[in-house]
Amino acid sequence: MATEDPEARPNTAPVLGRPEDLPERPRRKGGIGRFLAFLVIGAIVVVITVGWGVVLMLGRGAPDVRGQVISFDRGDPAAVVITFQVYKPADRAAVCRLRAVDTDGVEVGNREVEVPAGRSEVTLTERVLTAAQAWNAQVQHCYLVQ
Repeated sequence: MATEDPEARPNTAPVLGRPEDLPERPRRKGGIGRFLAFLVIGAIVVVITVGWGVVLMLGRGAPDVRGQVISFDRGDPAAVVITFQVYKPADRAAVCRLRAVDTDGVEVGNREVEVPAGRSEVTLTERVLTAAQAWNAQVQHCYLVQ
């Protein structure tokens, strides 16, 4: 039987060393600094999130007034008749923008309609003239006026 030369064996030790060979990590002093940094970053994230929410809410329009299409008749190629309902405060007037679009989603007609004060739930039927045959009709947005 042949004996192995210990010098001839390949080195099987890890290249970076074993965990027990490494020195102890020094303990951190003043851990409050790290906590404070995370607290500041968290506060910044909260402010940005709330700000973005406000921007989205304001971009949507007045949340106090809402318009909804009940039905529309697109039988006439030059116009569409829209029946829609508006929910708003009873003591305020509103303006709603009606929109007619074709099959590609291109606007072919629009009209702004004043909704008088007096009732909080108003149902109206309006005619919107179109440049081409309308495929769909929408209440694009409504807002309160003085």
